[in-house]
Amino acid sequence: MEDIRNIAVIAHVDHGKTTMVNELLKQSGTFDEHKGIADRVMDSGDIEKERGITILSKNTAIRYKNTKINIIDTPGHADFGGEVERVLKMVDGVLLLVDSQEGVMPQTKFVLKKALSFGLKPIVVINKIDKPAADPERVIDEIFDLFVALDANDEQLDFPVIYAAARDGIARESMDSDNMNMNPLFEMIINHVPAPKGSDDEPLQLQVFTLDYDNYVGKIGIARIFNGKIFKNENVMLIKADGTKSTGRISKLLGFLGLDRMEINEAGHGDIVAIAGFDALGVGDSVVDPANPMPLEPLHIEEPTLSVIFSVNDGPLAGTEGKSVTSNKIEERLADEMKTNIAMKYENIGEGKFRVSGRGELQITILAENMRREGFEFLLGRPEVIIKEINGVKCEPFEHLVIDCPDDCTGTVIEKLGKKRAEMKVMTPTGDGQTRLEFEIPARGLIGFRSQFLTDTKGEGVMNHSFLEFRPLSGSVDRRANGALISMENGVALAYSLWNLQDRGVLFIDPQTKVYVGMIIGEHSRPNDLDVNPIKGKNLTNVRASGSDDAIKLVPPRILTLERALEWIEEDELVEVTPKSIRVRKRYLDPTMRKRMSKKD
Repeated sequence: MEDIRNIAVIAHVDHGKTTMVNELLKQSGTFDEHKGIADRVMDSGDIEKERGITILSKNTAIRYKNTKINIIDTPGHADFGGEVERVLKMVDGVLLLVDSQEGVMPQTKFVLKKALSFGLKPIVVINKIDKPAADPERVIDEIFDLFVALDANDEQLDFPVIYAAARDGIARESMDSDNMNMNPLFEMIINHVPAPKGSDDEPLQLQVFTLDYDNYVGKIGIARIFNGKIFKNENVMLIKADGTKSTGRISKLLGFLGLDRMEINEAGHGDIVAIAGFDALGVGDSVVDPANPMPLEPLHIEEPTLSVIFSVNDGPLAGTEGKSVTSNKIEERLADEMKTNIAMKYENIGEGKFRVSGRGELQITILAENMRREGFEFLLGRPEVIIKEINGVKCEPFEHLVIDCPDDCTGTVIEKLGKKRAEMKVMTPTGDGQTRLEFEIPARGLIGFRSQFLTDTKGEGVMNHSFLEFRPLSGSVDRRANGALISMENGVALAYSLWNLQDRGVLFIDPQTKVYVGMIIGEHSRPNDLDVNPIKGKNLTNVRASGSDDAIKLVPPRILTLERALEWIEEDELVEVTPKSIRVRKRYLDPTMRKRMSKKD
């Protein structure tokens, strides 16, 4: 039985988790010298590479001296909190990374709270010590205060600290050290993370925490063995979270090393392996010895806080850009997503509409982005928060919001958030002309706030938020101040008419864009909606104009990404998503119908 350590790397967004795992892989000697290793090699999805964020937790294994270290890299965004929660049940220790300049952030609190509640003892890694404004001592004080605030026990409060610059592959036990490799971190993992509990001699107990899919062998469950040994071709029993049982055979058993999965014949307690052989495999399921079945507790995942309606595209351009447009195709794809993503739920609400619930806008827009890349076409409604009834009182989700912005923008930000029912809790100058503001705000107030915030802070502000709790419903929240510019014609937009329209507001489209009646082509500079004609050309006569024609100078349009479009729309508007375009439109395209429906409201 080899010596094993199981750890997860947890941190706020952009504090360097994936880069840290990269360096541990490089310096452990797991890769051959001649093999090049990409930056952030664990971020394997296209969207992960483009945005530089981790969406799905990934696991790898390295060997250091005589110890196998299983490492799980976790996401940092609050929207993917479900991934972090289930991973923490599978490990015996965590590396808590904190940026030496930014210090403790909302997500640091979220992931640490989870880790402490599972009884894990974190190793604190103060990362990015090479930053010019780094202040490790202040950050360690902040972390200690956070441990106390989260009711850490004495053992957890006595946390070891490593100072690191993951990008340069450096880890040090003190700031005075001149060590230039990761060895102190490897040693600390071996000395401070407990070896897995359990025994090879007990009956088999294994729990699945992530799913994968392979066209040849079907569903693959990535799981930790808590007790016993598992063998390839062994007959085992699968016990699902709801208690249903089925028996089957382990058709494939895979072990991890570096980025590779290798076929193995057996594995013992404490190890992390991948298994295949069950179609019904789900996250949180237990695989046990049929002669002595003892299932493990199912995983608890926090409830979704936000929902968005996905529906079939019924616009005039439907089916012209995508392959999968029917409600059956959309439902199949959503059902597939829910098999591997347990932090999301969906329900069919009829008429080709599906309510998809998740932990935040980012999580839902990443699902939508993946779908459009796979050739789907569909409509998205405005995100709505999920209202829960607790002891007969209607409650809504509240978020803890942390904002870093230039000093001269704080007044505007505080005023705008006041209209969104936010309550300011802390205001601290952080030096460098920046101030940190902390608020408690209804999740409703954050929908559509980000683009406004970036405008108000000239793109320099940073906002982060994480779920706080459900509280009784607060009053109404300030809505979008401006109306929409709506096309009243079908056709192709012309530069001449857009040039005439740009004084009316901000345009979302370029010349030669296809438009249709009811499609929104821009944001009006006033609060009301305005019907406009974007396809009108210049009336030509056979008389030559005296003097030259005015040159047409167009202001570049505001390009709507999926997130920006979802944040921007109101209840009577929809986002049309296709593989080639993202458009915004009114729910009712016909102007007469639109007026009639607005009177009903």
